[in-house]
Amino acid sequence: MTATIPPDFSIAPPEAAACLIGQDDAESALLSAYKSGRLHHAWLVDGPEGVGKATLAYRFARFLLGHPDHGEDAVQAARDLTVPADDPAARQIRARSHPDLIVLQRPRDEDGRATATVISVDQVRKVARFLSTTSATGGWRVVIVDTADDFNRSSANALLKMLEEPPQRAVFLLLSGSPGRLLPTIRSRCRRLALKPLDTATVAETLRIAGVGQDDDARETAAALCGGSLGKAMELATQEAVETIHAVNKLLADMPRHDPVAAQKLAEALGRRGAEERFRMATSLLTDAIAGRMREAARAGAQPHVLAPWAEVWEKVTQALAEAERLNLDRTLTLLSVFRIVSTATSLDAARV
Repeated sequence: MTATIPPDFSIAPPEAAACLIGQDDAESALLSAYKSGRLHHAWLVDGPEGVGKATLAYRFARFLLGHPDHGEDAVQAARDLTVPADDPAARQIRARSHPDLIVLQRPRDEDGRATATVISVDQVRKVARFLSTTSATGGWRVVIVDTADDFNRSSANALLKMLEEPPQRAVFLLLSGSPGRLLPTIRSRCRRLALKPLDTATVAETLRIAGVGQDDDARETAAALCGGSLGKAMELATQEAVETIHAVNKLLADMPRHDPVAAQKLAEALGRRGAEERFRMATSLLTDAIAGRMREAARAGAQPHVLAPWAEVWEKVTQALAEAERLNLDRTLTLLSVFRIVSTATSLDAARV
């Protein structure tokens, strides 16, 4: 069922987003918990990238900091977590200046790009110092972790100590795309809130209302390929993205007998300076295609010996891409290597038929 989308919906960063699309159940769970006066101190908000985890976290932060008393009439009458844009808490959060909100994430440069691969233990200690003081406004203090997947062992253990002995009127909102990789002790101290992928119709209609994408065909293509992620769909709906999608899909459709000249041309185009986003999109399409092949085979009742080679392909491809990013390897050569891995696996598949 398509979610309700406001006619004036526009794309905005999570701290400024006016509404959250398609996650009514999760929003209701947070609101109900707060209304009851028994709000859990830590929430693990998990789901695929781009489905609204950060938007939900900031919406709840605005509501808590704007309504510090759960018993007030405005809270008990609320149907969702909406806070007026001109509310003082909303304005401060939008400006990233609220004294009772701290966001824990990997360090970033002026353009918002991450400059480190992990959240360090020193960053977590800053949160401890933040929580050791009283609230600046006399209400709640909120910690948003975006994302908990970026912890290393030391920083995860440092956070765990705070979750084990949480200060009064403090709430932790841990965002995660891979909750199974977190420390079991962290998961056990959080109440889990799973966000679901959006349906294709909701994504396409949201893109249309927001004016994202060159036309309806591009929006529908993006919605079909995004895996229920509005964030990913916004990236896929641009003209350059559509061209990349068609090129990668044609390459995959022609395998194992693909045109090596076309593969070389595509790899060179995606490996050029300035094409980083297109490269990331192409590799995402490739890994999604591999995962999709395994899912389809499993649904069809394929035996483990049939699935195992594609699981190996998945591992090889993801390792190659991770190594290329870590070592800043040539993207063109990396893509050509990935193409060969997939082509070889497809040839073996064809030979088994």
